[in-house]
Amino acid sequence: LIVALGQIGNFLAYTAVPTVLVTPLGALGVPFGSILASYLLKEKLNILGKLGCLLSCAGSVVLIIHSPKSESVTTQAELEEKLTNPVFVGYLCIVLLMLLLLIFWIAPAHGPTNIMVYISICSLLGSFTVPSTKGIGLAAQDIFHNNPSSQRALYLCLVLLAVLGCSIIIQFRYINKALECFDSSVFGAIYYVVFTTLVLLASAILFREWSNVGVVDFLGMACGFTTVSIGIVLIQVFKEFNFNIGDLNKPNMKTD
Repeated sequence: LIVALGQIGNFLAYTAVPTVLVTPLGALGVPFGSILASYLLKEKLNILGKLGCLLSCAGSVVLIIHSPKSESVTTQAELEEKLTNPVFVGYLCIVLLMLLLLIFWIAPAHGPTNIMVYISICSLLGSFTVPSTKGIGLAAQDIFHNNPSSQRALYLCLVLLAVLGCSIIIQFRYINKALECFDSSVFGAIYYVVFTTLVLLASAILFREWSNVGVVDFLGMACGFTTVSIGIVLIQVFKEFNFNIGDLNKPNMKTD
């Protein structure tokens, strides 16, 4: 139930808020989950994990401050225009070609030994997942209206639902494959960074959300995303380290 409510919340957020803000902030589930686990499940959260939680929250605040203040695509007509843009179509062709190469040639040979293969497949599929989710929200606004565009909105919504469903199913498959071969903490940290970067790239090409972002806000978002990423790495990768603040007070014993 909690997972379902979380996914519904993500869907509503993508339809109301720029993707460039929602996707990086999805990482906040990691520090909050770690904090809750430390109190409710009595899991140990070392000093690096606590520092990672602090960095993730601080980076999220920076992202919120410097994020775009308005949507660049708000209607179905604008969405259809963006989807047929030659730049976005060219980007999708490149992504599809890379996915075919990774899935049918590279993954069978190198997937079990190279973590970046499965991460690349799942992250590239995010180029379809997140924009499709946002597009469904925009198209759904016109489905129940009695106007000539409602039929086109219905067809567009069905196509985007099919794309979203296929991409999610394939992502789950390769995420499970990755978790069978690699440490889940390392996979989660690298996956967040690569997935978010590629989703932001796809959204920037499709929705042009960066068009109204100034240099200062761009640098602020880059710094915020970097800070959040470092925090996630500290929480995930170093959570098994037996290190706490008390170790800093121990004298350094040297023997001659």
